[in-house]
Amino acid sequence: MSVTSDLQVVDQTRRWPEPRALLRLLKPHTWFPPMWAYLCGIVSAGVSPSGHWFFIVLGVVLAGPIVCGMSQAANDWCDRHVDAINEPDRPIPSGRIPGRWGLYIALAMTALGLIVGYQLGPWGFGATVLAVIAAWAYSAEPIRAKRSGLWGPGLCGLAYETLPWITGAAVVSAGAPSPQVILIAVLYGIGAHGIMTLNDFKAIAGDRAMGLRSLPVTLGPAKAARVACWVMAVPQAIVIGLLTYWDHPFHALGVMAMLAVQLGAMRVLLRDPEGKTPWYQGMGILFYISGMMITATALGG
Repeated sequence: MSVTSDLQVVDQTRRWPEPRALLRLLKPHTWFPPMWAYLCGIVSAGVSPSGHWFFIVLGVVLAGPIVCGMSQAANDWCDRHVDAINEPDRPIPSGRIPGRWGLYIALAMTALGLIVGYQLGPWGFGATVLAVIAAWAYSAEPIRAKRSGLWGPGLCGLAYETLPWITGAAVVSAGAPSPQVILIAVLYGIGAHGIMTLNDFKAIAGDRAMGLRSLPVTLGPAKAARVACWVMAVPQAIVIGLLTYWDHPFHALGVMAMLAVQLGAMRVLLRDPEGKTPWYQGMGILFYISGMMITATALGG
């Protein structure tokens, strides 16, 4: 046993990962957004699920536990020095995932993701390759996109929302999605930039110490929260306009209602960005993803 500079006890005698720490490393609570986006893509394609259940289930598992889980393991391995400052009880800095096990797990899941993605045909495999590249580019040197408060959340938002949405539509359609589906998927991916910016609030101290220029670090919590709110709201407003233009007025009203609730929650968030960010992530984002499915239903209908 040893003690780190922040007095966190680290187990240096462990040779194998602790099972509960392994689950925490993969962060199951982060799997939902890409799984949901994949389902939105399927709905937006307007194709009957009959005959596609294998690809639907396999794609959901690939998007969530495998690829998203892999990205979390890769991020924790690449961020182990930052986490030692922000959250020393995390699996790798605490020693519950010892040695280089974090890296080995991320690499093994990368290979598994590519093998599973190959089963989804050219579109599914191509999307898996892009997702793997994005995951490593976000966290690993020399690119390490997360160093930027602009490119990091942007890459993450597109990989979490846009890519699985387009993939779901393409897999069940056995071809390229319609321009409308692609446009909507991109808009919701851009909006997710704001969600990812809010996620950076929990790591301000470590990001500042390690030179990561997240928006909460470069702009300060108050300005970063306002930017995040605008980035989340504007794409949804554009979606409302597009649905109206495409003759889906009731769906447009549904998305408008979801946005109205978010705007109310944003007012609460902006009063205390650091204190209210966890609350907003648990409540406001629910209405964001609800609007996604309403929009997908309009496109598929």
